[in-house]
Amino acid sequence: MTSHDPGEGLVAELKWVHGMIRRNLETVRWLADELDDGLSGPDAAARIGDLEIGSALWQLKINCLQYCRFVHMHHHGESALLFPRLRAADPALGPVVDKLEADHARVSDLLDDVSAAAAELADREDAEVRKRLIAALGTLSDDLLEHLQYEEDNISGPLRTWTSWGNW
Repeated sequence: MTSHDPGEGLVAELKWVHGMIRRNLETVRWLADELDDGLSGPDAAARIGDLEIGSALWQLKINCLQYCRFVHMHHHGESALLFPRLRAADPALGPVVDKLEADHARVSDLLDDVSAAAAELADREDAEVRKRLIAALGTLSDDLLEHLQYEEDNISGPLRTWTSWGNW
């Protein structure tokens, strides 16, 4: 294969986007550690705000943490454009695509949990809210990293066989 093969290009783009997400998850893990070490609620909200401005990962939802928007757009593109083509190209990939779509829904919920807990902790210092935010950040990081690896492991091979990008 050459670098001009459409399938190889799809894999490269997938890994590039996932690389951005992974790099930002390092910040998520750092933030969870800082919160566990006593970072104040307003400081945590400010750090999450910094991620809103400077990070593709934290495009959370419209008018929310920007990470969600980015992840939602990425997942929507996969769900609308990529997954139907994977199913059509190889029906045996159905269970893989089903899991990826379920992962997308779970990650969406986790992003909402992080956003809500961060906003609540910014408004008032509360030990339980702090614990909830730390747990939400950790779960988001763990689940999203697992999802990215599963996706790469299970669809990179089939993508490499594609000779065109179809209607893309």
